[in-house]
Amino acid sequence: MAFEFFLALFIMAVGLSISGAATYLYQGLFGQIAYLRYDGKNFLGSLGHLAMSFVCGPFIMMQMGFQQQENGTVSITSMLLGSLIAFGWSFISGLLFLGIYFAIIG
Repeated sequence: MAFEFFLALFIMAVGLSISGAATYLYQGLFGQIAYLRYDGKNFLGSLGHLAMSFVCGPFIMMQMGFQQQENGTVSITSMLLGSLIAFGWSFISGLLFLGIYFAIIG
């Protein structure tokens, strides 16, 4: 039972770390803040933003959950909701990236 729990934590950690690295790489290369979006100047640009939103989504959701309100506090509801979505999303993306990794190395 503990093995399955730690395996799920490892998959989430892989997904969240790849998401964070991809977010900072995107922001550094393109010079714009990474948002969840699907707009673009053409179809290829829309697909690029959609792919970026999928890969960087867990980290963006974590940042959105920890945004301050007008009075300088952090809402516990938005923090918990953002974290729940981010960790679920990072599990899915972690499964995808680990599956690709294990498929390549055999």
